[in-house]
Amino acid sequence: FPSHDMAVLKSKADEIARIAGEIQGATDLRVEKVSGQQYLNVTIDRQAISRHGINAADVHEIIETAVGGKGATEIYEGQRRFRAAVRYPENFRNSAESIGNILLTSPNGSRVALRDLAKIEVNDGPAQISREYAKRRIVVGVNVRGRDLGGFVSELQTRLNTKLKLPEGYYLEFGGQFQNMQRALNHLAIIVPITIGAIFFLLFLLFNSVRYATMIIAILPFASIGGIFGLFISGEYLSVPASVGFIALWGIAVLNGVVLVSCIRGLRENGMTVQQAVLEGTKQRFRPVMMTATVAMLGLIPFLISNGPGSEVQRPLAIVVIGGLLYIGNIVSGMTGGITPVIDHARAAGKLDFFPKGADIWVWITFLGGWMTMMLGSIPQQDVFQRITSAKSAVIVTG
Repeated sequence: FPSHDMAVLKSKADEIARIAGEIQGATDLRVEKVSGQQYLNVTIDRQAISRHGINAADVHEIIETAVGGKGATEIYEGQRRFRAAVRYPENFRNSAESIGNILLTSPNGSRVALRDLAKIEVNDGPAQISREYAKRRIVVGVNVRGRDLGGFVSELQTRLNTKLKLPEGYYLEFGGQFQNMQRALNHLAIIVPITIGAIFFLLFLLFNSVRYATMIIAILPFASIGGIFGLFISGEYLSVPASVGFIALWGIAVLNGVVLVSCIRGLRENGMTVQQAVLEGTKQRFRPVMMTATVAMLGLIPFLISNGPGSEVQRPLAIVVIGGLLYIGNIVSGMTGGITPVIDHARAAGKLDFFPKGADIWVWITFLGGWMTMMLGSIPQQDVFQRITSAKSAVIVTG
């Protein structure tokens, strides 16, 4: 690439850093250092060396020997062998003026100073040239504090789209923790639907009824409300650890729902009315449900109060689970106790007899197939990074 490309990269990187610094939450801004290294340039004057009858190779050889050193012989010490290099003393090569005073011998025997045969100067150049996929790139780093990473990057992308004009062949790529977060969220977009589908399938195998499985699954959105309130009150953001916490919370909610529904269903089979079964079932299973939630909360309290390394991962997970469990105690009993009579009355009145008796498995297959198709089809297929087609250079923004 031409040398001026590095100047363009540095200019655009400084502009991006300035725009990022104007956004709330940006700290520790840094631009990769690409300049500040001094280079000694020796440009041979072809007309001058031809007047003195000196070859360019002779000039190259004297510069190599004087400055860099040239192997002259080998030294043996027992079985060891060392290469001995010869070069000029430091005071003859520590500056452009000293190097210019080096003398060369022309074919006619005259002595000519190197400064009369070449232009010697010290120029600033790049300290390093970083490449990625065979393209030059520069990194602009920024840490985010006091706000969510996704919101910061979204605002940065919006401002860059309006304020930054990149030359043709240059592009932006967002990496670092933001890239890891996007990758994890894409994985969760597949794992969460599969998890809910697996829970539904296990509930159907347990009760052999789509109605009861659907009733317990319906608790999950309400159980999530407690986790959302917990994040809101604590000031945390919806992150990957918080998403994992929601999955754990759903598992506990389903477990409590299964305990309560199993008891109510058993009481109904023993001849109790719907109202009696609901009241007696909630009374009998109140302590087991509360015990399950309490044990889970007590186990997560150390995560909640931790402030050492790793607490940024542990705390959001604990907040979601504990907040959801504090809310879910009333929801499980209320939702299950409220929905069960409605379903039983509707079933007794024939309003739920859409399929013949024993056909629940086909209802399950149809429901799960349509539900999974809808969820998997909603996963975004487009790239999560902002890219501009490039053939030359790259400016990489990392966070």
